[in-house]
Amino acid sequence: MNILLINHYAGSKYHGMAYRPYYLAREWARNGHYVTIVASDQAHGRPVQVHIPENKNYLLEKIDGINYLWLKTLKYNDNGIKRAFNIASFIFQLFKFSKLIVNTLKPQIVIASSTYPADIFPAHYIAKLSNAKLIYEIHDLWPLSPMILGNMSKKHPFILGMQFAENYCYKHCDAVVSILPKVSEHVKEHGLDLKKLHFVENGICVEEWNKNVKIPEKLNDLINQEKSKGNFIFGYAGNHTHANSLHTIIEAAEKVQNTRASFILVGKGREKEKLIKSALDKNLKNIIFYDFIPKETIPDLLPRFDCLLITWNNVWELYKHGISPNKIMDYMISGKPIIQAINAGNDHVKDSGCGISVPAEDSDALANAIIKMMDTSIEERNLMGERGQKFVRKYHDYKVLAQKYLEVMEKL
Repeated sequence: MNILLINHYAGSKYHGMAYRPYYLAREWARNGHYVTIVASDQAHGRPVQVHIPENKNYLLEKIDGINYLWLKTLKYNDNGIKRAFNIASFIFQLFKFSKLIVNTLKPQIVIASSTYPADIFPAHYIAKLSNAKLIYEIHDLWPLSPMILGNMSKKHPFILGMQFAENYCYKHCDAVVSILPKVSEHVKEHGLDLKKLHFVENGICVEEWNKNVKIPEKLNDLINQEKSKGNFIFGYAGNHTHANSLHTIIEAAEKVQNTRASFILVGKGREKEKLIKSALDKNLKNIIFYDFIPKETIPDLLPRFDCLLITWNNVWELYKHGISPNKIMDYMISGKPIIQAINAGNDHVKDSGCGISVPAEDSDALANAIIKMMDTSIEERNLMGERGQKFVRKYHDYKVLAQKYLEVMEKL
């Protein structure tokens, strides 16, 4: 099949986030399909941006068997009005080069997968021109996410536009693939025939966990120092943003500061300085903050901790539709037990038996789980870790997910 995957923020293992399009496309290409990813040259979560020459509006290149068509868009750094203009410029470029895409790539399957739903309009146009089947992929529920997390009115022009786009997706697509596992009720309310709905969650490339890329020596020394003190190390690796609810970890750390619990938080983000200040104000000696480290060193980092932490905001109205975070996949394949603070429609930790789940933003419950985990025998903690590994290998390896996705395409 000729597969065209449109994802504004798609990256690769060489560029950085987002990784899902790359890993799925790589598996499809390995299975003999001709795959093209269309993405923006600018993405705020991508560590390495794409350079398109000044006299060019796009760039074609091949990466690990995948064809990439990078479109030149307006530069921006983070959320805000410039991001909205960047989205608009990407949609415009898609329309502008739609006939070139159709004539050159001749897609049989077109996948609209850009987090926000507005890419459905050029995707539908391209699918019609090429007589291809159209798949809409749900990442986050827009406009529900900005309404709840950004406190935006449903009457805001941006929200009205995105709601129109979401409804358009469900009306004109041939199939919907959702990363979120509990969206059936929501999409039905917005007009989707549930016979078109399929679930392919986020995953992990298990084969990459066999690589041996070491963490920075300074971080290695910090971890060894904590171990030499006899401390039980709880680790977090990921973004330090509001969505990750790391204030709950700090509050819990304060409650257990007279125990041997030690916390190491690795990563970067808008909330990091605020979190560091909070820990300093509380005079906490049991929390260490460390800078962002490359993705390829995560397999070396996570197994060094005794237990891994993942915390969520208490946003039931949004998370009742399900979650599928990449972080939890990395955590589970590491073979370490996990404590998750969550209030959502699904719970990978509970479902797999790989750790302890507590209510979101409940620092008392998190502190109690931390103490309970320290009192758990190493044999039981190892069993938790093994359960997580088995769960990920069976359900969330990208080899498995890519095949599941292909089955949806083949039925079309």
